[in-house]
Amino acid sequence: MTNHTAPSSPGAAIRARDLTLTLGTRQAPVEILRGIDLDIDDGEVVALLGPSGSGKSSLMAVLSGLERASGGSLSVGGADFSALDEDGLAAARRGRIGIVLQAFHLLPTMTAAENVATPMELAGSDDATPRALAELEAVGLGHRTGHYPTQLSGGEQQRVAIARATAPRPAIIFADEPTGNLDAATGEEIIELLFARRAETGATLLIITHDDALAARCDRVLTMADGRIVSDTRAQVPAQAAE
Repeated sequence: MTNHTAPSSPGAAIRARDLTLTLGTRQAPVEILRGIDLDIDDGEVVALLGPSGSGKSSLMAVLSGLERASGGSLSVGGADFSALDEDGLAAARRGRIGIVLQAFHLLPTMTAAENVATPMELAGSDDATPRALAELEAVGLGHRTGHYPTQLSGGEQQRVAIARATAPRPAIIFADEPTGNLDAATGEEIIELLFARRAETGATLLIITHDDALAARCDRVLTMADGRIVSDTRAQVPAQAAE
C-alpha cells in the first residue's frame, strides 16, 4: 500500500509521493502525471528534461501550486499543498515561490518597477518599491525602471521577470524554458543572471530546459517521459562550480 504522507524533514524543499494529474472529463480522462515520487532538498539546482508532451510543464505547475494535483501528497517549502484549495495554493505561493516563464507575463500597463513591486504589495510588503528598485538594479536594469514592457527588449523583459521572481527572496524558484523566446546570446546572459541571483539567495531552483549544456551545470538532471520521471542523475559539474 502506498504511503501518501509526504515527509517534512528539515531541509526538504519539495516532497512528492504518488503525485497524479488527470485532466479531461470523467468519460474521457487524460492522465498527465502518473505517480510522481520526488525529493528535492533546500538549495538544490535541478534540471527537468524530456520531450514535448512528457509532462514537464504540468509537473512544474503542480509543484509551484499553479495547478492542483489530482492525487498523491505534496509538501512544498513546508506547506502541505495537497491539502489546499486554489485560494490556499495562491496564498502559499506568496513569498515562498518565484516563477519565471518563457513568455515573460509582464503586465503591459505597468512599468518595470511596478511589475516587480506589485506582487509584493499584494502580499502585504511595506517596502515593495525600494525592494523592486534594488532587484532591478541587481539584474542590470536600474536605468530602465520606469519603462513599460513594450519599451524593453525580450532580454530586458526576462530580466524584469527574474527580478519579480527573486525580489521576495523565495525559497524556491521555478523556471520553465526561460530562454525559449530569446536568441542564443541573450539566452546565455539570462541563464548566467538566473544562476547568479539563485546563488545570491541560496534558493532551490528547478528549471525546465532542452539544453543539455545547461542541464550539465545543475546538481541533478531529471528526465520525464509519458508523465513519469524515468531517470534521476547527478550532473558531473555541480551547480556551485558554475556560479
